[in-house]
Amino acid sequence: MTDQASPSEDVPSRLSTLIASLQAQGVTDTAVLQAIKSTPRDLFTPDLFQDRVWEDSALPIACGQTISQPFIVGLMTQALRLEPRARVLEIGTGSGYQTTILSKLSRLVYTIERYRTLMKAAESRFKQLELTNIVTKFGDGGLGWPEQAPFDRIMVTAAASDEPVALLAQLKPNGILVAPIGKGPVQVLKRYTADGHGGFAVEAMTEVRFVPLLDGVAKES
Repeated sequence: MTDQASPSEDVPSRLSTLIASLQAQGVTDTAVLQAIKSTPRDLFTPDLFQDRVWEDSALPIACGQTISQPFIVGLMTQALRLEPRARVLEIGTGSGYQTTILSKLSRLVYTIERYRTLMKAAESRFKQLELTNIVTKFGDGGLGWPEQAPFDRIMVTAAASDEPVALLAQLKPNGILVAPIGKGPVQVLKRYTADGHGGFAVEAMTEVRFVPLLDGVAKES
């Protein structure tokens, strides 16, 4: 009788299939793909969904939030046009999966989460992965992090109902912000590139589905 391969033994194959899918959909930046390939998504995924870790789909996590679809993670990361010396602000730490990928492509990542439960769990994962260039904050992401501004790049992982004025004000000249914008269940992923004179070039990239960016911090955190 032939032994069946364990799920862990099948990971390289499933990961290769996922990376090929991302490339086919337009995520072609080799550094971004390598960051995704080297990040153990299973560490950020609840036990209930371990059999779906390497699917190109969003998965539920605690507090009614999600770990984003790998394609969207790759697309948003690529859209930031990260540089090794960049200081990045992330709005919405969630599981910490996106944060980890950003940390591999930039100098410092400042990340804000409104759910204390999610923040503590993410911090534990960062420690386990020995990531030392991530600074966390429990707070209202919509306000940004004025004390640490300006930032080279800003990523928003929840849907802003309108242009995120407070966050755009925390960008450096020629900085880039990527965020889903819209009030309904389907939003438009937009990239804002500062022109150095107080204005922004705005590009609509694709339709996405994100949880809304809410004010304040969660009481049930």
